[in-house]
Amino acid sequence: MRRSPAALVLALALAGCGGDDGSAATASATGEPSSGAASARSLGDVTVLAASSLTEAFTTLGEQLEADHPGTTVRFSFAASSELATQITQGAPADVFASASPATMEQVVDAGAVAGQPKVFVRNRLQIAVPAGNPAGVKGIEDFGRQDLTIALCAPEVPCGDAAARAFEAVGVTAQPDTLEADVKAVLSKVILGEVDAAMVYRTDVRAAGDKVDGLDFPESADAVNDYPIAELGDAPNPAGAKAFVDLVRSATGLAVLAEAGFEQP
Repeated sequence: MRRSPAALVLALALAGCGGDDGSAATASATGEPSSGAASARSLGDVTVLAASSLTEAFTTLGEQLEADHPGTTVRFSFAASSELATQITQGAPADVFASASPATMEQVVDAGAVAGQPKVFVRNRLQIAVPAGNPAGVKGIEDFGRQDLTIALCAPEVPCGDAAARAFEAVGVTAQPDTLEADVKAVLSKVILGEVDAAMVYRTDVRAAGDKVDGLDFPESADAVNDYPIAELGDAPNPAGAKAFVDLVRSATGLAVLAEAGFEQP
């Protein structure tokens, strides 16, 4: 078919305007892709440093972001928040930092390594973890003062260790730990392996362990609730990817995944 020059000009003009309505100009960061090809563009590599207690929930959200944006790769480093804060202040390249306490986030803020203001996105509280069946008959937080039990806690400089110390202080218990671990997952592994009679971890970690451990609530956990802030980093190699991941975490989709894991709303 032949077209007149005027028709060709009109056709090209219409083709050029086809994507200008903005509906597909930006990718969705809510876990619910918007319509249009642009919404599925790759975000490249996104590096996230996050507290170890976020492992399961953030892994799910990373997979969600990769599914929404084919070609995107989300790389995680999970560890104690205090360790990650030190890595960032010493220049470790990363896009996002999610901490298990405002104090460790403040170290990064004070070093000028954060872009904008960190936002608290969830809270977490402690729970007593015991091997399945509770063979030692642990009943509550007071048992952490017993000499005959084998106890595991997070190290004091780690957010879960600091939270445990606040809980013990509220009750007036002097804990008798047999081992102090670098992060909450290391503490939990001691329980799973039956190497300790009891440990103090986050309730999200107890839930993640399934039937491998039992969790015991205690009223004093209300005195040891940790806020979790998240922030895009100032020297992020991938600012767009950082923003997309933070937006997803704080979206309705992200908060639903975190709630399913046992986290509380701030």
